[in-house]
Amino acid sequence: MSAETLKGYQWPESSVDVERGRVAMFAKAIGETDPVYFDVEAARAAGHPDLLAPPTFVFGLDLEHSDTLGVLEANGVDVSSVLHGEQRFTYHRPVHAGDTLSLQAEFTDYFSKKNGALEFLVRRSQLTAGGELVAEMESVSVIRNGAPS
Repeated sequence: MSAETLKGYQWPESSVDVERGRVAMFAKAIGETDPVYFDVEAARAAGHPDLLAPPTFVFGLDLEHSDTLGVLEANGVDVSSVLHGEQRFTYHRPVHAGDTLSLQAEFTDYFSKKNGALEFLVRRSQLTAGGELVAEMESVSVIRNGAPS
């Protein structure tokens, strides 16, 4: 089965509340030390309305709300052959604890290399809050086809 047939696949829009505890736990897990990620007063003193979410925090939200591997597997792709190839973020404003974000994701592009031995699926996701675009993410899944090398 070619992953090409998934181009245009859209996940249902989902919503998530950004919680303080989750922001702080994620920041600690990635080794952040700036108090704007842990201390509400420090965040407010730095001009934020609440705890600031680290830049890669939204990637975790995207993983939770758009099950890429599940969609690939349901469409006949051997998920043991899938690699995470690339990730890009574009922020239009910071994400803070207390935000309610809506997430919309879609496979927007497909291409192959090496006569189909490698297939690439591009997924774009948008996060909005109250209709305002907050962040855009683009990730590339690489599917290795054929015998292992």
